[in-house]
Amino acid sequence: MEKTALETAAAIAKGETSAVAECEAAIVRIEERDGPINAVVVRDFSRAMEAARQADAAVSRGERHSLLGVPMTVKESHDVAGLPSTWGLESNKDYIADSDSFVVRRLKAAGAIILGKTNVPPMLADWQSDNPVYGRTNNPYDHGRVVGGSSGGSAAALAAGMVPLEYGSDIGGSIRIPANYCGVYGHKPSYGVVPLEGHYFPGADGSDIPLSVTGPLARAPEDIVVALDITSEIALPRPRRKSLNDCRFLLVTETDLAVADREILDAIEDAAAVCIAAGAEVARESDLLPDLATLHQQYVHMLLTVLAARDPTSDYPMPDFPGWCEMLDQQARATRQYRDLFEEFDAILCPVSGTTAFEHTPVPMNDRKLTIDGEDVDFGRQFGWIGIATYPGLPAMSMPIGKDGEGLPIGLQIIGDRHQDHSVIEITRLIAEAS
Repeated sequence: MEKTALETAAAIAKGETSAVAECEAAIVRIEERDGPINAVVVRDFSRAMEAARQADAAVSRGERHSLLGVPMTVKESHDVAGLPSTWGLESNKDYIADSDSFVVRRLKAAGAIILGKTNVPPMLADWQSDNPVYGRTNNPYDHGRVVGGSSGGSAAALAAGMVPLEYGSDIGGSIRIPANYCGVYGHKPSYGVVPLEGHYFPGADGSDIPLSVTGPLARAPEDIVVALDITSEIALPRPRRKSLNDCRFLLVTETDLAVADREILDAIEDAAAVCIAAGAEVARESDLLPDLATLHQQYVHMLLTVLAARDPTSDYPMPDFPGWCEMLDQQARATRQYRDLFEEFDAILCPVSGTTAFEHTPVPMNDRKLTIDGEDVDFGRQFGWIGIATYPGLPAMSMPIGKDGEGLPIGLQIIGDRHQDHSVIEITRLIAEAS
């Protein structure tokens, strides 16, 4: 197993290896492993090697930074000066960013070496990463399966062991779904914690987008902590709990809104049993849980409105200003409802999606079906699991908890209160440690 980001940084700082050696090794892994996967679609190896040499010089001067010399990649939609940001659109294939995104600047300042960028679906708008510019990314566990989207290449590069750390984005599960399908960790931060500057539609320069966040993916929760601290613009509180014995969880596995395969529900039950064995209290219902169906309708309306505002081809009916203000009021009420729930619970435990990675398909999302326990289900219902955290702006983590009968990863979603990101990550770490 390749080193984590923090293990790599520590080894470089101790002189056990060098940034150049780690960068060269990561390049070799990409060149050897990425052919049938097609995750790292924009490669910047020459500049990365120069940055690695500079990192080694900094180490020799006694400098220490949290990611000094660590090679990594970022999602294609993050601007990196001198590299394309196409968002998977043929019309943008010649667009070259002239500056780094906020996240990339922060990561570089912490010493990270950016090797390149990873694949996405067009407009970052699908749960499979396939586009006319770079082609299709295949799941490392089964090349006939999707990697998820829109941070699909991100999760695939991690799962294949090419790099130890990645940075994606999420508005409709785009971090959590790929992490779930590829068996890695992915964190959707609280809304507004990490600025979106430089993660705009190619050539755009505006405000942050409602619902949208950027966040880290990794093979270890400890790497998620450091990446979030580097890129967060506010001082997030540290974890409230240091032991599962102190935790109280709400398990949500049955709703009218979304459904999940029995294998996934069984794996989540096993994870809940681990928590109970470690002393945690797990409840299966609460009057404090908001009406998920109503909130889901509100989420989808806001999501489609936000997406339509950026898409000149969309015919989705746009609200007037009073209508938009009412949508914001509904969202604020939802956030307050969850705040009340998290006075009693430390986290919600629920599925990330209703299936493991599905087979590649040309069928558009609006017409797509997923087979869940033998029944064809509208694809859109899967957003019911994702919207629980996205709509009220809550932090959420996808962590691997097992595999299905075909050897495909199964994930657990852990959702916490607004700005309690580090509590969510620590709970993830504690569950992984106890499992």
